Amino acid sequence: MCIFCKIVEGEIPSNKVLENDDFIAFHDLYPKAPIHILIIPKEHVACFQEVSGEMMAKMTPFIQEVATLTGVDKSGYRLTTNNGDDGGQEVHHLHFHLMGGAKLPFEHRSDDTHSSL
Repeated sequence: MCIFCKIVEGEIPSNKVLENDDFIAFHDLYPKAPIHILIIPKEHVACFQEVSGEMMAKMTPFIQEVATLTGVDKSGYRLTTNNGDDGGQEVHHLHFHLMGGAKLPFEHRSDDTHSSL
């Protein structure tokens, strides 16, 4: 069982922001921004490539509610997910990082050979 499934089951405590029957949002233990929330489905889905459109349709308003509850809905926030090993995914349970609460840096790649990305 993965660490996020253990959080869903209550085996590992978390600092919850919001929870419903399908999803849970909680504070990241190692925040990269003043507000850094992890948002996961309760059902184990390994990565974004495997998530259904139906689940994402339900997850979208949940994520928007988390943004509102944390007060970043108006000022702005970054929403990211890493997909697979090459994409930097460390926990293989679909999760989104919602980060905000300050102007976040954006490191563009204009100085390297991947500038067209």
